[in-house]
Amino acid sequence: MSDDALKPVNPLLISTAVSLAAFMEVLDTTIANVALSHISGSLGASSEESTWVLTSYLVANGIILPLSGWLSALMGRKNFFIFCILGFTLTSFLCGIATSLPMLIVFRLLQGLTGGGLQPSQQAIIKDSFPAEKLGMAFAITGITTVLAPILGPTLGGVITDNFSWRWIFFMNVPVGLLAAFLVNNLVVDPPSARKQKVDSIDYIGLSLIALGLGALQIVLDKGQQEDWFDSSFIVIFAIIAAVGLILAVFWVLQQKNPVVELKLFSIPSFSLPCLMIFFVGFALYSSAMLLPMLVQTSFGYDATLSGLVLSPGGIATLVMMPIVGKLVNKIQAKYLISFGMLISAVGMWATGLVTPQTGYGTFVLVRALQTVGIPFLFIPASTLAFSKIPPESSSNASAIVSLMRNLGGSIGIALVTNKLIHSQQIEQAHLVQHLTTADPGYQSAIANYTQSIMNLGVPAVQASKMAIAKIYQELIQQANILAYRDAYNFVAIILVVLAIIALFMPSNSLQKKSAPMASH
Repeated sequence: MSDDALKPVNPLLISTAVSLAAFMEVLDTTIANVALSHISGSLGASSEESTWVLTSYLVANGIILPLSGWLSALMGRKNFFIFCILGFTLTSFLCGIATSLPMLIVFRLLQGLTGGGLQPSQQAIIKDSFPAEKLGMAFAITGITTVLAPILGPTLGGVITDNFSWRWIFFMNVPVGLLAAFLVNNLVVDPPSARKQKVDSIDYIGLSLIALGLGALQIVLDKGQQEDWFDSSFIVIFAIIAAVGLILAVFWVLQQKNPVVELKLFSIPSFSLPCLMIFFVGFALYSSAMLLPMLVQTSFGYDATLSGLVLSPGGIATLVMMPIVGKLVNKIQAKYLISFGMLISAVGMWATGLVTPQTGYGTFVLVRALQTVGIPFLFIPASTLAFSKIPPESSSNASAIVSLMRNLGGSIGIALVTNKLIHSQQIEQAHLVQHLTTADPGYQSAIANYTQSIMNLGVPAVQASKMAIAKIYQELIQQANILAYRDAYNFVAIILVVLAIIALFMPSNSLQKKSAPMASH
């Protein structure tokens, strides 16, 4: 082991090893979405019951994320990371062999618990592997896994479920996990600040309150729309539990000498404001990745594979921009890059709202690329600024909070945007129906044209008239659906424009000037 300390490993090799594990876990948060119908059919469950496959994972993941910094100190960061990799690998295999829905839900819960520490540990390890002047490039690497995986997840999930079996979305984690564990064990060395620390006592009350509050909140966000939000006593009860649990957790944790979550890091402006921006990175990334596949499947007849392929080119655009933005961070103030990224993403959201029933695949690919090309300008500068004044001993705790903010942003974004979409569908449909009257000349003309076209096929006049009305109503539903997606995208765009203005008031970061090459250490 002493040889490890004498032979520093190239940070890029370390980054590749730890990113492999984190990529696998982030991918799993979205890849199962497109497989739900296959899972429910295979296990004899309803579509509503099968959504617990997603909810159980998100609840467990959300509970562990903020605690991962504390667990890293308890076990040592490298030990904790390898434990998470192996645990995630084992539970992935168990998910693949599940023979009933309850069994799969339990294994997904365990998968979320073991995988929850992978993202923050990856970010902390990479952050500590690079010198301060190269933090931008370090977060460009973490961004590849954080941003690219949710984009590729639906595509990969669609290809696997359409051509093989839903079980392979879990089985494929096994070889990747074993390889990642081997590489991490041989390449990663904990710095003194990340080694196992003596813990005098465990704050069971703080742990319980955080687990209760975040677990209940995730259930509310994931099941709210399905249960009709606060018209459901189920949602009301869990919302109260979430609010009480989280409020008590904040008060309790702030009074502890060795808290399970370092909330006092929020007192650092260069950390708290970037965390807010990272929250909205998750909001924009996950909500837009959810909206576009739904739009092309419901209104344009795309299957799971093709709808996933609409997202993939956007991932390539993101991949290309990551290293470029990583270098720009040292030359341009982070707040200007973040503001620019917000505006670019807002334009992408607005442009997507301009689609029509005649829009083709190529246009969807272009607007998706425009949505995602701004994400690196948000994620990398915000992460660099957030960690700029964090001491090494707090890296794991800061990474845990950043990961939690991003994931919470994603969950809240999906919940709010879905609610906006459904509400807009009702409004747009009611608005369009007002034109379906005998007094509307456009409606009368359309009825006459459709009726005549159907009668030309040999259909009697009365039946042809009924078929024409049905055809027009079908077109109305499609139009209302597309207009509702326009409203949802405009909603996200407005939020991003407001944030672009707020970003300009963030603290400035110190830009690194060219200096003499430093000796390796």
